[in-house]
Amino acid sequence: MMQTINSTPPLETRAIEPSTTQKEMVSCPICGRTISLSQINDHLDDCEKKKTASGAGKQPSVLAAFQQKKKRPSEEETEVINLDEDESDKEKKMEVKRPKPENSDLDAGVPKVEPAPVRKPEITPEKQKQMDKAEEARILRTQVHMPLSERLRPKTLDDYIGQKHLLGPEGIIRGFIETDQVPSMILWGPPGVGKTTIARIIASRTQHRFVELNAAHSGVSDLRKVFESSHKEQFLTKRRTIVFCDEIHRYNKAQQDYFLPFVEKGDVVLIGATTENPSFKLNSALLSRCKVFTLNQLDVKELYTIILKGLLHINKMRKLVNNKPLLTISKDGIDYCAQLAQGDSRIAITLLELMDAHFMNPKGPITADQIKPVLQKTHSLYDRLGEAHYDTISAFHKSVRGNDPDAAMWYLGLMLQGGEDPLYIARRMIRIASEDVGVADDSCLPFAIAAYEAVMKVGLPEADLALVHCAVKLARAPKSVQIYKGWKRVKSVLQEKSGQCQIPMHLRNAPTQLMKELGYAKSYKYPPDFVDGKVVQEYMPEPLHGVKFLMEGADFGNVKDPDL
Repeated sequence: MMQTINSTPPLETRAIEPSTTQKEMVSCPICGRTISLSQINDHLDDCEKKKTASGAGKQPSVLAAFQQKKKRPSEEETEVINLDEDESDKEKKMEVKRPKPENSDLDAGVPKVEPAPVRKPEITPEKQKQMDKAEEARILRTQVHMPLSERLRPKTLDDYIGQKHLLGPEGIIRGFIETDQVPSMILWGPPGVGKTTIARIIASRTQHRFVELNAAHSGVSDLRKVFESSHKEQFLTKRRTIVFCDEIHRYNKAQQDYFLPFVEKGDVVLIGATTENPSFKLNSALLSRCKVFTLNQLDVKELYTIILKGLLHINKMRKLVNNKPLLTISKDGIDYCAQLAQGDSRIAITLLELMDAHFMNPKGPITADQIKPVLQKTHSLYDRLGEAHYDTISAFHKSVRGNDPDAAMWYLGLMLQGGEDPLYIARRMIRIASEDVGVADDSCLPFAIAAYEAVMKVGLPEADLALVHCAVKLARAPKSVQIYKGWKRVKSVLQEKSGQCQIPMHLRNAPTQLMKELGYAKSYKYPPDFVDGKVVQEYMPEPLHGVKFLMEGADFGNVKDPDL
């Protein structure tokens, strides 16, 4: 009889290598018992219930240790274990859930302490004021290198001074800006009235792309690049481009024609700024596609406001940045500067900068008497210095009238050196030819007109001699004020009796038979039908019979100069 040797293989061996006659056996990962593979699922459920009921869940199990070893921090708490991979059966999956404890043992019995709220330091009004001053000083330091005119440039419509007919509450350009429907336009006005500022305000307030050009520094190649990019912008994003052209009158005809297709299609909104009359300097085709707005010179009150605003900025800079005494200007000093600027805000600001540089340590308010010598020494602008513009042309005119060609040349030189418009001088000489020379020398009027045309066609500096030639001829010519005085008498009578003076019936036009029957042109004598063209006929209205406007021998008066 054979002796049976009972050698039970290890649990793992029995689970992995079952006999061929027995069912496959596996080891329970919870209790360690050997269970048939077909019953393992029910057994696991029973073991899990017993463990939960007895509190054994607190002790780490083989499965829990296995899960903690395999688990990464990013994985979920649920894990799926495949125990049956037999191809004859369907895949069976089991989910073993390990409850996540709400509180750890370390946290047990430890009361939670809420963090104390962080108290912000209380800011007093005085400290807030100091902080505001420090921030303002920081901003001012970044603007030290900028000219005062740029620092004072308005950023909004409410900051803008002047041009109320365009930017006031009922202004048409304000309406365009507020509705974001800006058309192509030409801004025409003298220097320093805010043309560039208006364009930049439009750019900041609207949703359009903004490109700024200067006609003095750009050509067709620059325009081509701008318009091509504008066309692409319009095609891709439906966003229009505002092209601001400063001094647009400097573009020639060909360059201006380049604008036409892009403005007409609406790819760009053109805003042109010019100091010249657009009717003479811009193509009619371009003008027909743009609205022309006229900007007026700033009045003394508006310039006064600008000077006060600039003075406030200068004093902030002196106090917070440079640590210098404040600059104060008396009312008559500000009035003098406002009048001196002649409607140009840029000139007013420049004068203010000159005073800031000169009066480093002022002792009391600066008066007009203190300002005058400073500006005479340091400021050389001619046609914007108060009354100098009118004083010099007046001195020139009176020198010509007084037959002094040397003085006339001197004042002419002052005006040209100071930057006066030569056409303005030529127009004045046309006036002199009729007012002061008159019928004494009829050749002077066409001569003055020729000088004007020479200036227009040639321009300075070549046309300076044409002006000198005309001035000397007028100064040397005999003088007669007969027509000048006669015309003054006519205007005087017109103001008094123009409504009482009816045109005589025999002098009226009679183009129809009805008018002839009414007496129009009746009894009119046609002088060429008479001997030597002489007829007796009254030409003046009845209330003016016998009145003479042109006085023979009235070229000069009868007063003798005692200094002769």
